[in-house]
Amino acid sequence: MVVTSITMSELAQRTETTQVSQWVTVTQEMIDRFADATGDRQFIHIDPQAASATPFGGTIAHGFLTLSLMPVLASKTQAPSIEGLRMAVNYGCNSLRFIAPVRSGKRVRGHFTMKELTEKRPGQWQRTDDFTVEIEGEEKPALIAEWISQYFV
Repeated sequence: MVVTSITMSELAQRTETTQVSQWVTVTQEMIDRFADATGDRQFIHIDPQAASATPFGGTIAHGFLTLSLMPVLASKTQAPSIEGLRMAVNYGCNSLRFIAPVRSGKRVRGHFTMKELTEKRPGQWQRTDDFTVEIEGEEKPALIAEWISQYFV
């Protein structure tokens, strides 16, 4: 039976559970648009010819682009919706490491393991997840982080 919605109290009982997202392809267009948005136009991101002469063998995604995929990857899991949720906001990361580059055209998916869910005040919950971005066919992940979110019900 697939659970489609859950209360915050029920969710709090699911610590140490992991959700895995569907795969998302990191395209050169995504990389170029991120470069335009952030002003980080280093050649390893936007110049396929020059990047082919580097140890990466081609263009790679910005580390912060990979990090910014957290919400879309989270939305592509089988996690149930939260009953009465008014909004959820990113609260930051306790730790973050970029482990391996994501080459243009590679697929990635997120692994989210809920470590803690606590009610900070009535109707406001704080969730901490271990978050890993897996690169399809690669031994090392793109990044690992401890991600904090806040939920308002």
